[in-house]
Amino acid sequence: MLIGESRFGMRQPGDIGQASLGEAVAAARRLGAKAYVNMNKLFRNSELPAIPDYLREVRAAGADAIVFGDPAVLLNAREHAPELPLFWNAEMTGTNSSTAAYWGRRGASRAVLARELNEEEIVDLKAKAGIAVQVQVHGTTNIYHSHRNLLQSYMDHLGREATLIRKGPDRGLFLVEAERPDEKFPVYEDDNGTHVMSPDDICLLAALPELLRAGIDSFYVEALLQTDEYNETVLASYRKALNAWQADPDDYEFDERWLDDIRELQSPDRELGFGFLYKEQVY
Repeated sequence: MLIGESRFGMRQPGDIGQASLGEAVAAARRLGAKAYVNMNKLFRNSELPAIPDYLREVRAAGADAIVFGDPAVLLNAREHAPELPLFWNAEMTGTNSSTAAYWGRRGASRAVLARELNEEEIVDLKAKAGIAVQVQVHGTTNIYHSHRNLLQSYMDHLGREATLIRKGPDRGLFLVEAERPDEKFPVYEDDNGTHVMSPDDICLLAALPELLRAGIDSFYVEALLQTDEYNETVLASYRKALNAWQADPDDYEFDERWLDDIRELQSPDRELGFGFLYKEQVY
């Protein structure tokens, strides 16, 4: 379970403040889950003084790990919460074993891999990194981010016609490119800026055996922009698949009903796909 607040972490669907961290961690434990605190934003100088107190609160709450991308978090954690495990997640830059090993030597115990890697690259990185690795197996992915209002800049960057549409008060804002009018890129805004998300969802449920055989240590489901019912169904399906694999890897068989349960709740505007796993683009 990834928890936190927008002062320290990007793309948090809801803030859990310092005063509530202990309660949130305890709730995760009652459910048999671990609680990781998200501190993956890029910090400005003016924001650095708040990090030590927050890390001490995270330590006091009994969190299981900190997810970071900015070295400022790691440096402060060494001093103010040295016993807390550190998971390095720098989004799209987690693409090679040397970088993962670099952060491992500096205290990180897990590296979150870029969503743009294919299966061959994931397997090779895991074999060489010397550190636990995490792969996103389901949900939307962030493809563009800035501290500023970047929508016009992004459209200029595309170099081709694009428009913004709002699909009703509860459906949010979407970017639509003229060349791909059927694909709608959700635009997610929070205190850390504007985030353009992928128009489709990764779904690696059927590919789990390949990742498990490669020794991948952790699988991540992105819950952003989905309902509670959808996320609970996704987690239940992946849990069934993992339990079946663990019970008998040699005779494991994929049950299509696990995927059907997800498809029943999948938005008709968003396709399920393998992302880059088989060198197919998700956006």
